[in-house]
Amino acid sequence: MKRSRSLRIRALVALAVLAASLAIALTLPIRLGLDLRGGTQIVLETRSTDTTEAGREATDRTVEVLRGRIDALGVAEPSIVRSGDNRVVVELPGVQDPERAAGVLGRTAQLTVHPVLGTARSAADAENGERVVPDESGQYLRLKGAALTGRDVKGADARFDQQGGAGWHVTVDFEDRGGDRWARVTGEAACHPVGDARRRVAIVLDDNIISSPQVDPSVACGAGIKGGSTQITGSFDDAEARELALLVEGGALPVPVETVEQRTVGATLGDEAVSAAARAAVVGTALTALFIVVVYRLMGVLATVALLCYGLISYAALAAVGATLTLPGLAGFVLAIGMAVDANVLVFERAREEQAARSRPSTRSALTAGFRGAFSAIADSNITTLIAAALLFLLASGPVKGFGVTLGIGVLASMVSALVITRVLAEFAAGRPAVLRRPRVTGISSTGPVRDVLLRRAPFLMRRPRRWLAASLVVLVAAGSGVLVRGLDFGIEFTGGRLVEYSTATRVDPDRARDALADAGFPRAVVQSSGDGDLTVRTEDLTDAEAAAVTRTVAELGGGAERIRDELIGPSLGEELRRDALIALGLALAAQLAYLAARFRLLFGAAAVGALAHDVVVLVGVFAWLGKPVDGVFLAALLTVIGYSVNDSVVLFDRVRELLGRAPRTPFARLANDAILQTLPRTVNTGMGAVLVLASLAVLADGSLTDFALALLIGVAVGTYSSVFTASPLAVVLHGRGAGSPSGGSGTPEKNGRRAPAGRSRRQEVP
Repeated sequence: MKRSRSLRIRALVALAVLAASLAIALTLPIRLGLDLRGGTQIVLETRSTDTTEAGREATDRTVEVLRGRIDALGVAEPSIVRSGDNRVVVELPGVQDPERAAGVLGRTAQLTVHPVLGTARSAADAENGERVVPDESGQYLRLKGAALTGRDVKGADARFDQQGGAGWHVTVDFEDRGGDRWARVTGEAACHPVGDARRRVAIVLDDNIISSPQVDPSVACGAGIKGGSTQITGSFDDAEARELALLVEGGALPVPVETVEQRTVGATLGDEAVSAAARAAVVGTALTALFIVVVYRLMGVLATVALLCYGLISYAALAAVGATLTLPGLAGFVLAIGMAVDANVLVFERAREEQAARSRPSTRSALTAGFRGAFSAIADSNITTLIAAALLFLLASGPVKGFGVTLGIGVLASMVSALVITRVLAEFAAGRPAVLRRPRVTGISSTGPVRDVLLRRAPFLMRRPRRWLAASLVVLVAAGSGVLVRGLDFGIEFTGGRLVEYSTATRVDPDRARDALADAGFPRAVVQSSGDGDLTVRTEDLTDAEAAAVTRTVAELGGGAERIRDELIGPSLGEELRRDALIALGLALAAQLAYLAARFRLLFGAAAVGALAHDVVVLVGVFAWLGKPVDGVFLAALLTVIGYSVNDSVVLFDRVRELLGRAPRTPFARLANDAILQTLPRTVNTGMGAVLVLASLAVLADGSLTDFALALLIGVAVGTYSSVFTASPLAVVLHGRGAGSPSGGSGTPEKNGRRAPAGRSRRQEVP
């Protein structure tokens, strides 16, 4: 009765989630990024002032301030590059109000705070260098010099006053020094009587008073307002308050900017590439589903249904939060799909172990034990991934931030898919009379061919762990030396390059232009439609002869071509973005290490991070040997590989922890070996599912998507190898050095060097 009640509750939860997801998916469209759909392009030009020249350095600083404003606007995955010495090209995917976006980007946002000296009749009444500016109501105020500037601001936030009914306002927090100055300004103002203009403090943004409140009567003369914060009030709506907060917090532009152009641009990947990727995804997903069905039969069919539900939930979640889906975002979903498949495989393999260890248990009880036994591994692997996703979202920006968003959503959706939907479907099917009469149809009544071989041979892989570490070191050095010998071929996103815009006699299809430029020796050229039939080509830095070749190619396609812009551009993955990404990634790895140390042992966390470092170096080195570009696509693939690597190690170490709890006096090397043999069927089946999707993408897609799939294929292969033959022997060696008891060393093998895995030698109790 209790089991039936819990099944009904899970079924109701699953139906509610699916119904809500379907409603959102049918009513809210998902936004596609620049690489998939295109967007709005805004060209800004920096202007010199009396104190600052609008040169390359000032324009680079302007790019970083603009990137912060765009992130705060909620525009995911923008493209921002310096063009020439004093222009900035901003491309915004999915922007509904480009004029408002251009207005926000173009605001100088010079924030100053001034004591008020009194009122004036007109702007001409200024004396002794005073400023006369109209306040919110139009009354002119005489202002003293600035007591605080935007440099004194630590943060700003738009808030709604629910209790006082004052509506939206902006809270400004000052730095320590700014807080002292604020207290001094308000303390001097408090010395004047209530109603006197000199009791007011003026907050000025771009020479306009946006707020000039009186100091509260409760503030004593000379004491001032302590706490280092204030509120900017006014008749703001939510959009105006958030816009003001992001301008104040984002800081001022180093020089003024002027919008000189605004137009729409096409996708950077092209329609053919997107269509090829869609076909590859369909074929790969179908092959993966077929593989799961062949291996797990009825349970595989139900897992495939759950994966389709995962896709619906993920799509709805992305649409609900207003996320923008780009290629790096799709990489996050590739990882999440792998984790969803992995969760199902973990459960089914645990159920198979239960069938092998017990005397003819029912299929339903084996499944229940499988879900219970696999829960800790599923939870730990997903939590470590969520930690990384959260830190990437909070600390990074640009494509790395987008990867964190989609990865986090995908992981949460995969947990609902595997632990709720799959469980409801599997337990319901297992209780049907037709299934009870034919247990073999479930796919979990037998141990499977991989497990049968391992049970029969029981190899002692961890007999000499240092040999495996030596082999991993050889692979590491062989691959990593490619970075020293060949060097890394950084793409345009990292190095910048050249932007040429053409006006052609006849309209040129961007896909045809990409193919023609690739044939002409420019395979990495980024081609977009621009404005009314124009064509934009971005490449690495070109010689004059190479630029002439590009022009000839475009002219042949368009019946003649005129260059209307030809400028050097800076990197879209700027220095600050790269630094933020590295900081976020470093903190994510440190947080994962801390979590693994708390959940397992420090040596497990160290071994997992060691295997992760091995995988990263190998992948980067292989790309160096192959001469493949290291660009934003590769960055997305690298982040995905990191997730796969940690996930594999967590699953293995979860089993080691379980075996260690049952038999603490058994040599650690033997426990690690048993854990490898017991989890290897899961590793093989999960890896095959991922390989089928990625191989389809590598074969059927083209261009940068092929490199993306290649990077993931290499990463999956290396990650699967390293979790078994790098992380495990490293844990054995570290454990042996850290413990002097018999259980701490590598252990002495049995007389014949073999021992049956725990699944055969003794009954496995599910915790």
